[in-house]
Amino acid sequence: MEKVLEIDGLTKIYKNGRGIRDIRLEIYRGDIFGFLGPNGAGKTTAMKIMTGLMKADSGDVKIFGHSIRGEFEKAMQKVGCIIESAESYPYMTAYENLKQCSRYYRDIDKQRMDEVLELTGILKYKNEKVKNFSLGMKQRLGIAAAILSRPELVILDEPLNGLDVEGMIEVRKLIKSLAENEKTTFFISSHLIHDVELTCNRIGIIFDGRILNVEYTENILSNYASLENYFVSEVDGNGRV
Repeated sequence: MEKVLEIDGLTKIYKNGRGIRDIRLEIYRGDIFGFLGPNGAGKTTAMKIMTGLMKADSGDVKIFGHSIRGEFEKAMQKVGCIIESAESYPYMTAYENLKQCSRYYRDIDKQRMDEVLELTGILKYKNEKVKNFSLGMKQRLGIAAAILSRPELVILDEPLNGLDVEGMIEVRKLIKSLAENEKTTFFISSHLIHDVELTCNRIGIIFDGRILNVEYTENILSNYASLENYFVSEVDGNGRV
């Protein structure tokens, strides 16, 4: 199995003593990996370090074999991401926002922009200004921008935030179809247990800045009634010591 992402001993401690400690993970090609933990567990900190938005105190991240410390541009070449929230220019249309993004990449034409708008279910709103979009539509536009350059790894921080039930189902389908048909690898953080259970094939539980366990969803559900039961049992067993 090809390793897409290797996280080795990642540590970042803030002045208030919170942060992440010694995070180690391996993500393989075609994985939809769910990074599951409550708010404040360290998910966003880890993802900011992975994408170069923050420096770690120690440890390293390799993406497609390239270290983000020494070869940042090479490491990020095939990566698309949304960290914290999907940012867009409110006074531009959805299409103009994607055109703006396309300047950072080679070979993105009008057809590709329409394609990602279609995939995320907002093609019919392409000429509407983003300031009139709901939170869910902004989130879809963010995902469209994240997959615009046909990345091989997509890192999404809470991608289902603000989506209604229909939106969640559609984004879930989109993630699964990209993983299956394009062999896109996903690293998704969430505090929504039910959604992680339905979307991800592997799950890592992070609690209080530490990884408690990493397991295949299939194995979890053959031993526990639900992911929630597993989560509670892991946190009670390891986390609250």
